[in-house]
Amino acid sequence: MKDKLAWQPRFNVGVDFIDRDHKQLFSIMNKLLTLSQNDTKNEWVGVEGIKYFKNHVEEHFAREEQYMDSIHFGGYELHKRLHDTFKKKTLPSMEEELVKSNYSMEAVHHFLGVCIGWMTAHTLIEDRTITGKVKSKWVNRTSEESITALEQTIMKIVNDMFQLELRVVSDQYGGEDFGRCVYYKLVYSPEKGKKRWDVILVFEEELLINTVGEMLGVRFSEIDDLVVNATRQIAVQFVEYVREAFPSIGLSKLEKESLLTYEQFITSFQEQTPECSLLFNTGVGYLGFCILAAGGPGGDLGLSLTPKNVTDEIQRYLKKEKTAKKKQILVVDDSDVVQHAMKMLLGSDYDVALANSAGSAIKSIARSKPELILLDYEMPICDGKQTLEMLRSEEEMADIPVIFLTGRGDKESVRNVMSLKPAGYMLKTMKPEEIKEVIDGYFSQREKHA
Repeated sequence: MKDKLAWQPRFNVGVDFIDRDHKQLFSIMNKLLTLSQNDTKNEWVGVEGIKYFKNHVEEHFAREEQYMDSIHFGGYELHKRLHDTFKKKTLPSMEEELVKSNYSMEAVHHFLGVCIGWMTAHTLIEDRTITGKVKSKWVNRTSEESITALEQTIMKIVNDMFQLELRVVSDQYGGEDFGRCVYYKLVYSPEKGKKRWDVILVFEEELLINTVGEMLGVRFSEIDDLVVNATRQIAVQFVEYVREAFPSIGLSKLEKESLLTYEQFITSFQEQTPECSLLFNTGVGYLGFCILAAGGPGGDLGLSLTPKNVTDEIQRYLKKEKTAKKKQILVVDDSDVVQHAMKMLLGSDYDVALANSAGSAIKSIARSKPELILLDYEMPICDGKQTLEMLRSEEEMADIPVIFLTGRGDKESVRNVMSLKPAGYMLKTMKPEEIKEVIDGYFSQREKHA
């Protein structure tokens, strides 16, 4: 998920009030993202903040639709349908997730990440159709009746395979980022007189861990090559069911398969025409199903998997995806000044979470397990020693490495801290670049010995 979206001139459509509205919406989302980092503000963001955002979205859509109608815009009905899908399907589905999670930080970030992704894609592509700068990518897509039938078919297939009840998040999914995913592409040769299609399945990591992992009888903390290989087989079977239900699509023989990075997925989406593109919430993660007309540079992205190279390529893919994901550091300190300083120092290279006490640290870890904890030794009520003892008493938290960050450098304090066998010890009086160097060095050494 994007942590922040900086407004850029390329987002301007060329209609003053539309550009002002967009700038305001992105500003609201950025503010909500910032507030959601604070445990005490998280529920407010989930209830009141998102309600505020929704109201502005609906007002913007209404003004934009009124303008399109006034200039007799030819794509009015299509554009309005995109707005309605976001309002009536995407937002309600994500709000349901928020309520079920009791407005957890993870769910709030998921909500805002999808909104940022949707608004960015919609602004850069569909809103530009209003001024004739680009052509809508949805003009020649499959009829509404066929898409509805396809949705029902996919819901039944997933229910039969995994006993999951799907909800449609969007029937015009534009490739927006909604978290860590596996992008799997199947290329089918055409039947005589028909097009060649690329089918791309998007599996959110949590979906694979909760379904494929359960089928294999193994509890996974992250996706590995076993999960990806099982997913490939499930995906092929999944598309076979779709082919049987919709022979008119013309998916003939499976030519090749490949794994895509998110960047390759987006490039494919931008350079190929979507016949249909659906996004579902399974209750345990998101599932995307896209059929794109093959052709153009995007259709050739992703290295083909063959029996000879599949093992090496999957491992290379997972390693690349893991490297691309920022490592998470939890900073535990009762000082807002120190928290802010660490966020500013480390935020560009790491995903930095903040906690001001042992209790909030444990809540944060329960939501998302960090790769490293920076722990203040001197805190009121429960100090660093007690906090570390609490963490090590919990089986799921005991193995998280801890580096102490403290203001005390006398021999007795150092001896007390090092007796707890932390991964390291730093003084707050160190220069920022020295602190950063220690943390970078820690992760570098860890990767060498992985």
